[in-house]
Amino acid sequence: MKVDGGIALDLHQSVQSAKDAEAAGYSGAWTAETNHDPFFPLLLAAEHTSQIELGTSIAVAFARNPMTLANIGWDLQSYSRGRFVLGLGSQIKPHITKRFSMEWSHPAARMREMVLAIRAIWDTWQNGTKLEFRGEFYTHTLMTPFFTPNPHDISEYGVPKIFLAGVGELMTEVAGEVCDGFICHGFTTEKYLREVTLPALARGRAKAGKTMEGFEVVGPSFVVTGSNDEELEAAATGTRQQIAFYGSTPAYRGVLDIHGWGGLQDELNTLSKAGKWVEMGNVINDEILNTFAVVGKPETIASELGRRYSDVIQRISFYAPYKSDPERWSQVIADLKSA
Repeated sequence: MKVDGGIALDLHQSVQSAKDAEAAGYSGAWTAETNHDPFFPLLLAAEHTSQIELGTSIAVAFARNPMTLANIGWDLQSYSRGRFVLGLGSQIKPHITKRFSMEWSHPAARMREMVLAIRAIWDTWQNGTKLEFRGEFYTHTLMTPFFTPNPHDISEYGVPKIFLAGVGELMTEVAGEVCDGFICHGFTTEKYLREVTLPALARGRAKAGKTMEGFEVVGPSFVVTGSNDEELEAAATGTRQQIAFYGSTPAYRGVLDIHGWGGLQDELNTLSKAGKWVEMGNVINDEILNTFAVVGKPETIASELGRRYSDVIQRISFYAPYKSDPERWSQVIADLKSA
């Protein structure tokens, strides 16, 4: 199993964190689009590492258009010497319309078209195919030599892989149909993964006439660990609050529904609107915490992650929304990579 880590988004820290991730033995390192751009740190990481895969988990697709993403993906693939993964996600409507001031409609259909448009643009640059992409949401029909990258940039590596993150079945099917991998949202449980996510991916692969062979699933990753009871409790508190934050989002209610906890979403949403963030975390009891997260001392983490997911995912990244000692993860990484 591949084990992935993260890269600091602060550009003053990105280089060292990328070096540390590679030295620690991680297979890949990801950035997220939160309070900084997700692509700039990867450029620095590509310059200062040589083996580790580098990707976005995720970049907000609908804040951009296929041409800009095609350019960024092409350049990072070239500069990293074939180590870049373009990980995309839709975000939710309020962020797209109110934060990015971009258009929102039919997210699954739009995402499918966006990925196909990016691939059409890359095909034009790589193989000289006439650019003639006409869709419902995106149209790309103009490409002149002045704006065409040199195909030799990536001739040795090929175009980047595209991964897609999602929760709902429609978006998950799209990932299976047109992408190379799927990033499970942190707000995913083993039951939801097995009963909803994987069947949806398989349906998408079937639409494209493909099997799951070669398709990479990046697994759920909430981990609560510590070397003593005090550290474990602090880790649990931070994780409860993050689970509660996601649980308050209507788009993620389906994950709670499958466990019979749908009413929890209403309670958390009400608390979030009142700004009661601490109280939200207190709503997440031990049963819910242990369903979403692997909880235990460092030496128990790898075996439990393996028990839950080793037969259904190809790579995993740790989601630990609390301060922790990087050394704590070294044995976990080694154990998982050998699984």
